[in-house]
Amino acid sequence: MLYLFLFLILLPAFGQSGPDYNDPYSPIFTDKPVYSWTDKVKMTIIAPSWNADRHLIDSIGDSSSHSIKIATSEHSLDEYRFTETDVNSGIFTAEVILTGFSHDADGDGNFDTTPRTIGNGPTSGFLQVDRDSAITISFEFADGVVLVESVPVSWNLGTINFAEDIFFLENSALVRVVDLDMNLNPESLDNLTIQLYSDSDVAGIEVNAVETSESSGAFTATISLSQNSPSSGNRLYSIPGDSIFAKYDDYTLPKPYTKSDNLEIQTVARVDSSTPPMERIENSPITFSSSLGNPLESFSQNTPMQIVGTIKNEQEFKQKFVYFFQVKNDQNYVESLSWVQGEISPSQILDVSQSWVPKESGKYQVETFVWNSIGASTALSPIMSTMITVQ
Repeated sequence: MLYLFLFLILLPAFGQSGPDYNDPYSPIFTDKPVYSWTDKVKMTIIAPSWNADRHLIDSIGDSSSHSIKIATSEHSLDEYRFTETDVNSGIFTAEVILTGFSHDADGDGNFDTTPRTIGNGPTSGFLQVDRDSAITISFEFADGVVLVESVPVSWNLGTINFAEDIFFLENSALVRVVDLDMNLNPESLDNLTIQLYSDSDVAGIEVNAVETSESSGAFTATISLSQNSPSSGNRLYSIPGDSIFAKYDDYTLPKPYTKSDNLEIQTVARVDSSTPPMERIENSPITFSSSLGNPLESFSQNTPMQIVGTIKNEQEFKQKFVYFFQVKNDQNYVESLSWVQGEISPSQILDVSQSWVPKESGKYQVETFVWNSIGASTALSPIMSTMITVQ
């Protein structure tokens, strides 16, 4: 009998004590430090002294005494219920979806939100918020003891970028917009419109970008690049050397912008071919002719001549080119530099010529070379060079 008595004394007590009013330990947490206007807010309250029954999942906050209130400066959800994550955990959670205010978020003339404040928890709540606001979670831990946590709500500046700086024609191009404010429904995939165009097609296309997950606020769209077909759907006409542009209009801008402001956000990438640049145009040896077009084999001082070059487009797409003519004397000084700028079709052979009048007799080096443009000097073929003697 004595042994049984001692055994009972040594057993731990499982009865739950009530909240300690003198030491109100019940921290409140949110899953983000800042929220956008249509976010889902996940809240956690650690309240071990409110674990009333270790065998059941308890609830807190849903009574007039010791209530939990989720509020902004103008709207509130009173007596909002939090439920325990598991039996005997002492950790209570709830969710609220922010519903913003009446606003046209994409510039199409229609409101994109349904503001409302309704629900009693733990996951049924909707709360209307303004652009620059705050959410306050208050828990009446005990009579006269209210614990409070607040988090801000604000709009964000969107960003846009291509997945790569350079795309080859045979590849697809991925463009990505990150705008947390366009996560209008945190429980489904949202979408937004991106405009794309190229140097060769300034009208371009509009494509639909889809959110990567239900509440990511990140949107992606994939387009194909074509040098043979016009722009249509998710296909953009462009040729190697083009810049391609993507832009997105942000209608949910943070301060100092006003609610009625919008901003065009743009990014750029370059289109290229997987064929090495030096193999894209064939540059034939230089020939010379008189002003009447007759071939020249000898050259005289002060007599005009035509320097003639021939190029062939080795690719299956049109190419812009700049064909340079350069003449240097025997001191390596440039006597003449000129160029012809144009566009050459697939497999086209094109004669290019320029007139030159040698002012003095002597030996001269005549060079021709082909670039894709004057500003962006990418060589499209090897240099052709020949020496001539002027009598």
